[in-house]
Amino acid sequence: MAIDQAFNETIAYYDDWIRKAVPGYDDLFAIARELIPFPPDAVIDVLDLGAGTGLFASLVHKNCPRGRFVLVDVAEQMLGLARERFRKHADRFRFVVEDYRTFESAERFDLVISSLSIHHLADGEKEALFSRIYGLLRPGGRFINVDQIKGPTPELQQLYGDIWLERVRRSGATEEQIRGGMERRAAYDREATLADQLRWLQEAGFTDVDCIYKNYLMGLFLAAKSAV
Repeated sequence: MAIDQAFNETIAYYDDWIRKAVPGYDDLFAIARELIPFPPDAVIDVLDLGAGTGLFASLVHKNCPRGRFVLVDVAEQMLGLARERFRKHADRFRFVVEDYRTFESAERFDLVISSLSIHHLADGEKEALFSRIYGLLRPGGRFINVDQIKGPTPELQQLYGDIWLERVRRSGATEEQIRGGMERRAAYDREATLADQLRWLQEAGFTDVDCIYKNYLMGLFLAAKSAV
């Protein structure tokens, strides 16, 4: 099954599932909002890659209600939910049904965000995407990425998976949701290690790069483009 079809089939429960499936969800995204350097009245341009139903964009919009947003995702039905989420702000949101690996734009952005998406790419595609993101940012712009991390050893990778399964069951997720999540992970996830992801961001040209927050298999990455 193509990845867009697989995620389109989750639209009835995706938002509920993802809050249960992401370790430390509330802390993770609260910290992500703290990394946004722009004041509430700033008119900034934001690009969301793999935007899904618009959850991350909705949090950024709370910080920057005057922002102009471009949401890109290959799953059309998930973007349909995002359109509904932002219908009261339709003049500030544009939706692009496209594989972001091939997304091109003459626009430049102050902020590029992504959550729980880039780990679906092969390592070489991740490297190439980080370079494309660097080119899409204005000087002084930031890239904030919430994504999965591969354990540096098979033993740690197994530990991450075991703890994830225990936590998601405690969160109240149904066995059907868990089974679907595990099937999607097996079919589509291609996580990279923390060290590799940080190195690729640095090689792309970003000056200030770090994993700001880590909770087992989940990480919050910040990459800043120099203002000069």
